[in-house]
Amino acid sequence: MALMITDECINCDVCEPECPNQAIFLGPEIYQIEPGKCTECVGHFDQPQCVQVCPVACIPVNPAHVEDRETLWQKYRRLTAQAAQQSKPSV
Repeated sequence: MALMITDECINCDVCEPECPNQAIFLGPEIYQIEPGKCTECVGHFDQPQCVQVCPVACIPVNPAHVEDRETLWQKYRRLTAQAAQQSKPSV
């Protein structure tokens, strides 16, 4: 399941730096979450960090992107492999 940020967001800026996958970004009006990058912190933490720090509780599960834990693990492995490839120096 990817998470989403609802329009109750107050743009407090605390969620974006907490995301280990860099899935959170400032949209036209409020912060948003890129579903393809959101693993609900699976592989990094026991709980979604953005949910933990959000002062207005505006980060629920996105019903349009429901994924089971195994799918989130697969996404985590894919994202970390991509990040490792991008960080390798070119020879």
